Amino acid sequence: MGMNTLEPDLEAGGQPSILKQSSHPVCLIFHFLFRVAAICIYFFGTWFTDNFVLIFVLCVLMLVFDFWTVKNVSGRLLVGLRWWNENREDGTTTWLFESRDPSRPLNPVDSRLFWTGLYVAPAIWFAFGIICVLTFKLTWLLIVAVALALNFANVIGYTQCDKDAKQKWATGFASNMLGGSGAGGLMGGLMSRGITRMAGSIF
Repeated sequence: MGMNTLEPDLEAGGQPSILKQSSHPVCLIFHFLFRVAAICIYFFGTWFTDNFVLIFVLCVLMLVFDFWTVKNVSGRLLVGLRWWNENREDGTTTWLFESRDPSRPLNPVDSRLFWTGLYVAPAIWFAFGIICVLTFKLTWLLIVAVALALNFANVIGYTQCDKDAKQKWATGFASNMLGGSGAGGLMGGLMSRGITRMAGSIF
């Protein structure tokens, strides 16, 4: 009887799970799956094997899968951003950014967890690197170096992409306010209505 009385309260007052709040639950899972797997293999791998080469290969595979997933899938679906590099004929590299339409709102759960995962993972690997130096396990720094390189590539790419998107949205909003859309824009419309009212009161 006690359980029956508690169930309605939990259904009425309880919060839905994170996956139910997410607009892309499968993508959200894979946003964390490979990076968590790499960290777990690195940290707990020696519990199951003494073969460093095997641990290194498994960690690098998970890190590469994570890099590709975050760069090409989860960033586009969870926060509406995408970045990539193009090599020019003169040998230089240029950054290209893609962002969502600002009129399309983001899911706050997806956005918060995307940025949390993006920044927390390299912080964990940086801590692992410090531990390696302090304990003189310099061989393990090879895995940490690969992890930091791939994680920071996405951190820098998405940070710059987000900055670029905000600048584009601000520029577009300002142009609309100053007359870039509709019949003269918002400011133009206000000015024309004001002039019309002044003319009507005079004549």
